[in-house]
Amino acid sequence: MAPRGRPRAFDREKALDAATELFWRQGYSATSMADLCGAMGINAPSLYAAFGSKEELYAAAIAHFSRTASPDIWGGLDAAPTAYAAFEGVLLGSARTLPGIGHPPGCMVTLSAVGQECGGRLGSLVADARQESVHLLSQRLERAIAAGELPAGLDVAAIARFYTCVQQGMSIQARDGAGFAELEAVARAALAAWPALTAPAAPPHRQGERESR
Repeated sequence: MAPRGRPRAFDREKALDAATELFWRQGYSATSMADLCGAMGINAPSLYAAFGSKEELYAAAIAHFSRTASPDIWGGLDAAPTAYAAFEGVLLGSARTLPGIGHPPGCMVTLSAVGQECGGRLGSLVADARQESVHLLSQRLERAIAAGELPAGLDVAAIARFYTCVQQGMSIQARDGAGFAELEAVARAALAAWPALTAPAAPPHRQGERESR
């Protein structure tokens, strides 16, 4: 009798690729364990042995997405020569990436409704992942201020949150069919606000001071 071949080794990264794309396309609640097993090419016992539960698999998929997809947009943030170039890189990288060539459109984290679907730990996990964008942009602005590139006294949190809102809105637009040209126009419009947002604050008027006529 011929000896049996060894079973094919479980490829965790490929399995996570498949699970991530399925969650990205369908959302958490609409994705069943049967769907996941079919996409990942494993049976239910193997899935539970590898990931523990659907919730744990989703958490692993969010982390996998951040490692593999996010660098296309955020990878040049620190290397850009100026803060403006860094923000431009994020927005134009989003315009190129979010329409979804070879992957679902939009951003898995931005589009996730898991907080509304089941709340709890997964909701907090996704909310924290979204907040990371504000944190990264705030850090880049703080570096520019420390280097003397931008003036002190800027409302760093407001600027970072504004551009995060733009980038996340581009994700929703991409999901609904917007292509590169439409998203680039949004990015350019937001970048046009940069001079006003980063201008030095005007000195306050002294009490009783009259404006010259």
